[in-house]
Formats: sequence, structure tokens, C-alpha cells
Amino acid sequence: MADVAKEAGVSHQTVSRVLNDHPNVRGATRARVLAAIGKLGYRRNLVARALVTRHSRTLGVVSFDTTLYGPASTVYGIEQAARAAGYFISIVSLTSIDRAGVRDALDYLADQGVDGIVVVAPQRSAAQALADLAVDVPAVAVEGGQAGDVAVVCVDQVEGGRLATEHLLSLGHETVWHVRGPADWLEAEGRVAGWRAALARAGRRAPEPLAGDWSPRSGYEAGRSLASMADVTAVFVANDQMALGVLRAFAEQGVKVPEQVSVVGFDDIPESEFFSPPLTTVRQDFGAVGRHSIGVLLRQIEGDGPREPERLVVPPVFVPRVSTARR
Repeated sequence: MADVAKEAGVSHQTVSRVLNDHPNVRGATRARVLAAIGKLGYRRNLVARALVTRHSRTLGVVSFDTTLYGPASTVYGIEQAARAAGYFISIVSLTSIDRAGVRDALDYLADQGVDGIVVVAPQRSAAQALADLAVDVPAVAVEGGQAGDVAVVCVDQVEGGRLATEHLLSLGHETVWHVRGPADWLEAEGRVAGWRAALARAGRRAPEPLAGDWSPRSGYEAGRSLASMADVTAVFVANDQMALGVLRAFAEQGVKVPEQVSVVGFDDIPESEFFSPPLTTVRQDFGAVGRHSIGVLLRQIEGDGPREPERLVVPPVFVPRVSTARR
């Protein structure tokens, strides 16, 4: 900074004001300082700046299984929101979802001096591990269920399951079958709860759900089973990848969608509108999840957040296409 100040013919304090976008710097002076910075190739020492300001302008993210569309899209939404707020992201992706793994990730990020941490905790075991730990820095759990004293931002999975099921019932179907996600996933539990609630409200029986693991192959196996049942006319599938497998199984077995069976998915992945037929589904707004997560975290960092942990719920959006039809 001293070299920049000498090159620009200004004080060290003026260079500091320019670097920190202080308004009380004349335009000509600011231009001269920026020109000197460009000429000398000056870069700020972020470590030194963090020691002075006590802020690293870096946020930590702990995630699980980012090969799946939901967690990967959630992390992307968080990263975009953080960058828009002037923060960088340090990501730890875990394969072991237990108390020790979560503790190690939190300790690693805290040792890096991050200003706050977002934990993407879609599984019950991850949310429980987070709830059992004392988090020493500002933290937010995404899809975290009841994460103890940690603030939570989540999509209303129950509402999404209800929207999908009520749509199918409104088309005249007697009941709706369900291909659910893995038992430990909070999102899967919420979608099952919404499906059951909609059927109960309509006075309809709830068939035994078929188990899936989020993969197209598990949807394909469930679809083969459903295709052999004569009374199946409507299916709500807990994610679009499994719905793709269901559609493939139905096509192989000669079951026409939507003429014979209507199918609704969940997530609205980019490919879903190009399925055959284009898939009716429920969209999760991962951009909103990211913005709200970072917003809650920054309120904690800046010290003006509520004393009680926040729980912010993002509504899902129903997306009708042509994989559903009136009975």
C-alpha cells in the first residue's frame, strides 16, 4: 500500500479509503489510485485485513452427497447468494454423516476463520448431529428439520407433497400411489406427510408407498411393480429422476402416460420438461433457499438477528405439464 500511495502521490490512508470504497474520495484521486494499483499489480493481503477487521469475508458450507440434484443445486444457490453479498465460499463435502464427521467439518472451517457456516442437512442423522453440537460461529441449517439452536431455512416439502397429490385427485383419480425417497431423508418424510394429508383430507385410502433411493433405477423397479397393478391410475414420485425410471418402466410395459396413468414428479430438474411426456412436477426454488440462508447468516454475523433461532420456509411451486390428465 505504501508503494501504491507513493506512485499515486497520495497518503496511505487515501489508498485504504479507495480499497474500501469510502465515499469521501474525489473521483480524480480514486482514478489515480486505481491506476497505480493496476500498474504495480497490487493485491490486498486478505489475511492481514481479516486480522484488522475480524472478518474474513468467507463463509463455510458443509454438504452431503452433492452428486444429487437437490443438494448440488442448494450449494450452488448458496454460493451465488454469498458472492452477491461480497463473500467467498469454502466447501466441505462429507460422505460420513455422523456426529464425528460434522464436528470435524465445523472445526476445519472454524480454523479457517470463516465468518459463518451453512450446513446442508437433508438427512435426519445430519440434522441430529448438528443439533447435538455446540456451534461456535454463526450458523444456518438448510433442510435441517429441528437443528437445536441453529437457524433453519427449508422448502415446504409437506406442501409440495400436498400440491402434487391434490392435483391428481382433482383430475378424478380415486387414489394416488407414491414412490418415496430414502427413509432417513427429511425431504422424503415431508413429501410422504403431504401425500398422506391430502389423501386423508379427501377421505381416500393411502396405498403402501414404494421405496426408492432417488435414482432412476429405483424408480424403474417401482414402475415395474406399479405397471403390474390394474388399479393404479395416478402416481406421485418423490423426485424427477425416479419419475424418469417410472416412465421408462411404464413405456416398456405398454402403460400409456397420461392416458392410463398420470405421473407427477418433484424438483423440476432442467431435463423434466423434455421427458416423454414432459413431466408435471413440483419446483423447489433453490435460488431463494440460497438467498434466505445467506440473509439469515449475515444477520447473525452483523449482530442484529433475533435471539431465538429463525425458521424460514420457502414455498414450492407446482409446475403442470402433460404427464397428467383427467381420469
